[in-house]
Amino acid sequence: MTHVIQDYLVQLEYLLKQHQRWQNEPIDNEALHSTVPFCHDTMAFEQWLQFVFIKKMSLLIKQQQPLPSNMSIAPMAELMLSKSIGSDEIIELLKEIDNFFGRVND
Repeated sequence: MTHVIQDYLVQLEYLLKQHQRWQNEPIDNEALHSTVPFCHDTMAFEQWLQFVFIKKMSLLIKQQQPLPSNMSIAPMAELMLSKSIGSDEIIELLKEIDNFFGRVND
């Protein structure tokens, strides 16, 4: 299961970079202390994908920790990324990720 998730994370990073949504400089640590879902009050959604989602999932895999039992990231992506360059590809991949976690835990 973890190799599938790692593949998804690599694909997501690739898409973010391909569509110029990958930030090369680190994000301010203050932004990471948000208590709002998706850190919506302190960063853009694509920053959350990069600095929270990809990092956290990679860390959980590396440390062999339990992974989330369910995800619903695509609806937020649809809201935040709609009609921007590359958004369809990113949203479709996030739907696959959401569905994968839904299937694994059924």
